[in-house]
Amino acid sequence: MAYIGAIDQGTTSTRFAIVDHTGRFVGMAQKEHSQIMPRPGWVEHDATEIWANTRAVINEALADADVDRGDLSAVGLTNQRETTLVWDAATGDPLAPAIVWQDTRTDALCRQLGGDVGPDRFRAKTGLPLATYFAGPKLRWLLDNVAGLRERAEAGEVRFGTMDSWVMWNLTGEHVTDVTNASRTLLMDLATLDWDEEIIDVFGIPKSVLPRIVPSVGLIGRGKGVLEGVPVAGILGDQQAAMFGQACFNPGDAKNTYGTGCFMLLNTGTQAVQSTKGLLTTVAYQIATGKPRYALEGSVAIAGSGVQWLRDQMRMISDAPEIEALAQSVPDNGDVYFVPAFSGLFAPYWRSDARGVIAGLTRFSEAGHVARAVLESVAYQSRDVLEAMEADSGVEMNELKVDGGMVVNETLMQFQSDILDVDVVRPTIIETTVLGAAYAAGLATGFWRGLDELREHWAEDRRFEAKMTEEKRESMYASWKKAVDKSLNWVE
Repeated sequence: MAYIGAIDQGTTSTRFAIVDHTGRFVGMAQKEHSQIMPRPGWVEHDATEIWANTRAVINEALADADVDRGDLSAVGLTNQRETTLVWDAATGDPLAPAIVWQDTRTDALCRQLGGDVGPDRFRAKTGLPLATYFAGPKLRWLLDNVAGLRERAEAGEVRFGTMDSWVMWNLTGEHVTDVTNASRTLLMDLATLDWDEEIIDVFGIPKSVLPRIVPSVGLIGRGKGVLEGVPVAGILGDQQAAMFGQACFNPGDAKNTYGTGCFMLLNTGTQAVQSTKGLLTTVAYQIATGKPRYALEGSVAIAGSGVQWLRDQMRMISDAPEIEALAQSVPDNGDVYFVPAFSGLFAPYWRSDARGVIAGLTRFSEAGHVARAVLESVAYQSRDVLEAMEADSGVEMNELKVDGGMVVNETLMQFQSDILDVDVVRPTIIETTVLGAAYAAGLATGFWRGLDELREHWAEDRRFEAKMTEEKRESMYASWKKAVDKSLNWVE
């Protein structure tokens, strides 16, 4: 029997899944990697550790499913976006730690690059504001700050990539990225789907370091070593992969993924809609020989990682799922609001000067109120994004498809529906990111016949309907907005 494999190289872990023709997972393995924070605002990964983990989970998942790599018709790849790495073109050795998408060290550089125009200097071409989130400024920072790197890059001895490029280099020997990941660098023109010469020149980046841009769905290379001979036929950035896994193929389809961060995407079809409300214009996917599909995206930096902070730094819980019971130990939030601006605020604010605050504390406040505030912060940030998305698109949503690890938290899902006043729909398969990567590879190789067949695999598990009164909804949201105001202007 034939299967499709999928690598999901995420922010906190890497996993490999094996999927059958019905879209069911028959094997899975996952391994966490280190989160390195050498200074306030800096977040790094060890790319060598990540590649070792990738090989390990592939072998473990094959063993779990009791299949051989020869049983895999193809493999797809999805990855944390924007995380930036440079490596030696000859040896493949990393030349610096990977700078993670949450890292804020490029704040001053982004202001410098914006010049007199400001954050929107390159938005018309790239769909993105100049912000610490994106890969291009991180690459420029590395070229400026790693001794000898610029000279080596100009001599053609350095390769740059986001984590899809790193995994593909090690897996196939190809130096590539797909259109979805390239659209998150601030270096690609959304219209041409190619690196923009003018922007690259402004950033001071030698073109030789950049990977070749390929469609998301199509044969890209063949595996070596652990996946010797297996076709690699799909690459999607993690949020675009989740959209693909949710079968959001039509204009107007939307999904929200609750992972390390929180990411809402709305399919806008073949039109790249420029946002005026603080959202990002990004590539949703491109099937080889076909036109690209675009999306509007609202990116929230801290969602599940806020729960990790409560567990690892504050030690209020010992395991992430415990937050739901702790939140349920109190009837409401006790007027406590948490703004998780650990890396500034992303959409729709784009304020790198913001920092995290807990507002509304009194002697009455207890751990349960803080836990509830942490969960509710995810829902409030999602409402910020949804309101911006409706204003930009003119589409009023009456339901929102959700996925990711946090959607098993039913307290959060009910509150999300309450604060949005829309139905929140959870599918039977919530691991849609890795499923989307599998779908891309299977579609490219004929394992699945087309998008209609993939749509047939989607099924609803539970629908959460709003129960909150309008008066309470708007009162709580107004308090959230006050708390956001308190988080601003912290960093000079």
